[in-house]
Amino acid sequence: MPRPLILLFMMLVLADACAKKQPPLGPQPAPPSTTAAPPPVQPAPPAPPQRVEESVPVPAISEDGISNRTLEDLNRNSPLQPAFFGLDRSELDDAGRAIVASNAAILKKYPTWMVTIEGHCDERGTAEYNLALGELRAVAVKTYLAALGVSPDRLRTVSYGKEFPFDAGHTEAAWSKNRRAHFVITSK
Repeated sequence: MPRPLILLFMMLVLADACAKKQPPLGPQPAPPSTTAAPPPVQPAPPAPPQRVEESVPVPAISEDGISNRTLEDLNRNSPLQPAFFGLDRSELDDAGRAIVASNAAILKKYPTWMVTIEGHCDERGTAEYNLALGELRAVAVKTYLAALGVSPDRLRTVSYGKEFPFDAGHTEAAWSKNRRAHFVITSK
C-alpha cells in the first residue's frame, strides 16, 4: 500500500476515534439488575430539640462606682486620704490614725490594690533631712496599716522629701498641708 493511502487511512481512523459519541435518541432501558433492590430508606426521625443555654456575660456591678474606675481616675479623685504630720514628727497623731484606719478599711475592701505610700515634708530643712523624715513617715503609715490587717506585701514606701508640695506657699498653713503621707494606687 502506498504511503499517502496509509496516511489517509490513519487520519480517518484517528478522526473517528476523536469524534464525540452522541447518545442514542429516545429512552434506554435500564440495565438488568443482578441483586435485589434495597428497601427504601426511611428518613430518621428529627432529634428532639436541645436546650441551648446562652451565657450572657454579666457586667460587674459596682456598689460604689470605685471598681470600674481607671487607675488615673482613682488617683485623681482618690478614695484614700493623706495622713498629716506635725512639724519634725513621724508619729501618727489621733487624726492621722483615724485617716489611716479609714484607708485600711478601703484597702481591705479592694484586696487586689497595690499602693505606694509617699512620705512628704515641708520646705524647711535640708534635702537629706527631709528625705529621711519622709521615709520615716511613709514607714510609720505602712506599719500602722499592717497592724490593722493590710498585707505589707501590697504596700510600698518612697520618700520625696520636700520635692512635691501640695501647697507651694511659704506659710504655716501651706507647710502643714505638705507634711503628709500620700497614697497612690499603683495597680488594681
